[in-house]
Amino acid sequence: MSASILFTKAQLIDGSIVDVATEDGLIAWIGPTGRCPLTTSKNISLSGHVVTTSFVEPHAHLDKAFLADRISNPSGDLMGAIRGLEAVRPTITHNDIVERAMRAVHLMSLNGVTSIRTHADTTISGGLSSVRALLEVKNKCSDFMDVQVAMLLEWPITGVAGKEHRALARDAISAGIDVVGGCPHLDLDPQGAVEFLLNLAVEAGLPLDLHADENMRSDSSDLEHLADIAIRDNLSHQMNASHCVALSTKSEADIDRIAAKVSAAGITVTALPQTNLFLQERGISTNPARAITPIHRLQQAGVIVAAGADNLQDPFNLVGRGDPLEIGSLLMVSAHVTAATAIQLVSSHAHHVVHGVASCLAVGEPATFVATLAANLRESIAMGPPDRIVVYGGVVIDNQIRNRK
Repeated sequence: MSASILFTKAQLIDGSIVDVATEDGLIAWIGPTGRCPLTTSKNISLSGHVVTTSFVEPHAHLDKAFLADRISNPSGDLMGAIRGLEAVRPTITHNDIVERAMRAVHLMSLNGVTSIRTHADTTISGGLSSVRALLEVKNKCSDFMDVQVAMLLEWPITGVAGKEHRALARDAISAGIDVVGGCPHLDLDPQGAVEFLLNLAVEAGLPLDLHADENMRSDSSDLEHLADIAIRDNLSHQMNASHCVALSTKSEADIDRIAAKVSAAGITVTALPQTNLFLQERGISTNPARAITPIHRLQQAGVIVAAGADNLQDPFNLVGRGDPLEIGSLLMVSAHVTAATAIQLVSSHAHHVVHGVASCLAVGEPATFVATLAANLRESIAMGPPDRIVVYGGVVIDNQIRNRK
């Protein structure tokens, strides 16, 4: 059980200064500074800090983290990264995955992340090695991080050629994955792949998170296929589509038409600007696209949009600091969102993608938030200062807790 704590002089994203009292892992009171009626066992000053709900990484690949210097990707694109990874997969051991993934989790925790959804390669050559390693990481981090492991099923999924992969998917579910996922756009029958993965998720009672339309082809339609099936079958299920960059190649009328379907189906969308900008539109010098899903149009239709970092210093993305504020800054520049929207995408909306409900700073909600040393919200995103105060379930997370297991 966490101790009761009064956090004083915290600046909220609207600029107001408040005190926040926590008890038994929940927010017990929020109000004007110096007015708290509750008795707490400890006081912590957050003067000079901007406080937001904690950050959530809705789309990571912890099994690939920090492989950038071990894998060659001369073409710099998606298929080059995939081929490079396959070439070294036999050298990647269970302990190797666990060590790199733990390093990534610790880095994200220091930056204020308290939930991660990580995809785990589920392939014929690698079997369930990534799944089992990341399930171990999930257990090791349970005191300070909520980790969900999503199956990233290799293609083909459909037809006779996909039989072995379909069996592997069921093995992954038996092994204890938290989320069903795959890459329909790489299958010979993308619509069939979408339908199989969705039906499997519903059958298993697990959320669905697809790598959808991760290309710049205007005929790529994973997202629309998913929405059509969900509406046709009147499904009420937790579904997310990540990437969705092909949507940005369509006309505004088509974007709005598809966005309306996505909203009606209750599908969330996760934008992954850093990796998509790195991988897509290679060699295009004239009018290169931004390779980011149309966030504004989706939001206007009522779609919950989140944002994540995707890959972390691997052949799919050579850079990245495991910091959602880095992604927020990139979104402000490349997608023209406001500071308030950028924070929403990497915190409350990302929480909605991962947990099915948005997070907020309110009485009765979990006391899970991050305090960043900055004069205001914009500056916190612009500067990304270190030494953040991270609170998870009413507990201030330090390295002793991070290294407990």
